[in-house]
Amino acid sequence: MLRLATRADIPRICEIRDSVRDDRFSDPAVVTEAELARFIDTGALWVWQEPEGTVAGFVAGDARDGSLWALFVARGYEGKGIGRALLKAGCDTLRAAGHRTATLSTDPGTRAERHYRADGWSVIGRNAKGELVFQKPL
Repeated sequence: MLRLATRADIPRICEIRDSVRDDRFSDPAVVTEAELARFIDTGALWVWQEPEGTVAGFVAGDARDGSLWALFVARGYEGKGIGRALLKAGCDTLRAAGHRTATLSTDPGTRAERHYRADGWSVIGRNAKGELVFQKPL
């Protein structure tokens, strides 16, 4: 089930973020609970919750600049369509905020790169960290 995140979800969101295999944050400490709370308070952070209550993934769209700030699926939940559902929710959030194009970045050679390419995202360059920068019309 897709739903807006609450502050009670923050510990699980951090757990998922810190446990992914690829496309890891170089410094997870820069993503503070306060930053997560800001996304939650603006209705821009969605989670996928399994029927038994486990949060299996999350996405955050940044309405300030039209970017997808984060999209992560917990280990053991990959390949079940959760990432696609979260990606759609993140893009819908950006569209509702008035953006006509979404951007995101990810490390090259990752499953995330393949996921975005398969969803129709186009590489428009690289950022200062060497990540691929993707763009997609909304």
